[in-house]
Amino acid sequence: MWKYEHMIETEASAEAIWSLYSDVSTWTKWDTGIEDVELSGSFCDGSFGSITPRGQRALIFKLVEVREKECFTDETEIPGAGVTIRFTHRLQTLENGKTRVIHQVMMIGPAADKLGHQIGPEITSEIPKTMQALATVALHM
Repeated sequence: MWKYEHMIETEASAEAIWSLYSDVSTWTKWDTGIEDVELSGSFCDGSFGSITPRGQRALIFKLVEVREKECFTDETEIPGAGVTIRFTHRLQTLENGKTRVIHQVMMIGPAADKLGHQIGPEITSEIPKTMQALATVALHM
């Protein structure tokens, strides 16, 4: 297993951030590493979608856990690589009124340790910038 996690605090409300998470058509507005995202069905456990990272081909993902205004986790199996990428997004409303946003990426599977060290830093390098963009878009809603 390989793991990466980043956290920010923002003035944006959990509700505003959740509205961006749950409407996949907005993902390209705050994540410049994504060319396209589509979801088959509603934003709930078990739904499938496709995500096209910039300059790459589309990958299928599955929403494996969705708790409204709290968290969601999606999983993407990388074909032929022996690894599944599990991406968890968590929101915590703090006593001071701010929202803590936590994004965690885990690689699981037989090749997770090897591939995690090889490609993990590359696929997670933009996460801090993406999270700031998410907070900025949510603040201006």
